[in-house]
Amino acid sequence: MTLRKKGNTKDKSIFEKVLELAGQPSYSKHDSLVQGIINAIDDKVVVKDDMLPSVNTMIKELHISRETVVKGFRELIGRGIIESKNRLGYFVANNNTEQMLKVALLMYNLDTFEEQFYRNFRQELGKDVHLNVYFHHGNIEIFETILLQTKGKYGMYVIAPIPHPKTKLLLDSIPRNKFLMFDRYEPLDGEFRHITQEFERASFKAFMELAPTINKFEEMIFYHSPDSLDPKEIVAAFKKFLKTTGIKGRIVNEYVPNSAEKGKVYFTLDNFVLWEIMKDIKAKKLKPGKDVGVLSHNDEPAKEIIGITTYSTDFSLMGKRAGQAVKNRQMIQEIIPTVLTRRHTL
Repeated sequence: MTLRKKGNTKDKSIFEKVLELAGQPSYSKHDSLVQGIINAIDDKVVVKDDMLPSVNTMIKELHISRETVVKGFRELIGRGIIESKNRLGYFVANNNTEQMLKVALLMYNLDTFEEQFYRNFRQELGKDVHLNVYFHHGNIEIFETILLQTKGKYGMYVIAPIPHPKTKLLLDSIPRNKFLMFDRYEPLDGEFRHITQEFERASFKAFMELAPTINKFEEMIFYHSPDSLDPKEIVAAFKKFLKTTGIKGRIVNEYVPNSAEKGKVYFTLDNFVLWEIMKDIKAKKLKPGKDVGVLSHNDEPAKEIIGITTYSTDFSLMGKRAGQAVKNRQMIQEIIPTVLTRRHTL
């Protein structure tokens, strides 16, 4: 072990690493202390068996409370990064600060396409990363509760945000270096990791590619409830599509069972509604692609097997890229392309 002399230059460098983060609004005093020490290890300012500044020295030099220092050291001990040696002090226990990385994954729910994200994300992280999964179901109260209960307990937070006025404030409480946004994009101040999909331009492009086929039918109906979690950008794209092409269409709040009829194109983001429509089409012996058209958002194996036309981002790729970014601590800012897959329903 390396014992310290008074005025050790390594101490000064550790303090500098902590103070670099202390000036950033997204870091609490606790977060800047923990991440500052981790950064010092990553940059080889200190290495395994080196002694860290004492609690009293940390208090004096960083102007933070004893409680903050002790809590920060406990977190680092819990993550296997430092260790306490009786009557000697705190020492670096591990040069690999990612070895004990704990990740919180906060998702909407576990639909089939989100499961594709999860499986690829989990696989990319590997066995050395501890992963806990939470679901907010689009409920801002649940979202807030999860963030409050998990605050400071994870080295990385991978979050599918909710479009809500409180979302920005809640996400601003997470240090940027511990945060990755996925699925939907919500604007935040400053630079942050995100790997998301885009809705408005991608939806309009898919509709326009399908326009010649849609135009063969009498009308296009988009089932969308204003109270749903459906991206509002898709509604805007649909309205723009109707105006641009002159194709007859309308938005209906909910699907009425047994209402499927010849000459219509049905579009929905809700899988429950989709299967109701397909069931009614079959019961009425209507031929998909000829008598009626069907379009769905978010592709998955069942839709491929049945032959439903979809436009969708690649959730498997999104999960893989997110896992790589977390594991390698990459700054990623990427939009996964949306692909139209034409099958026999349209």
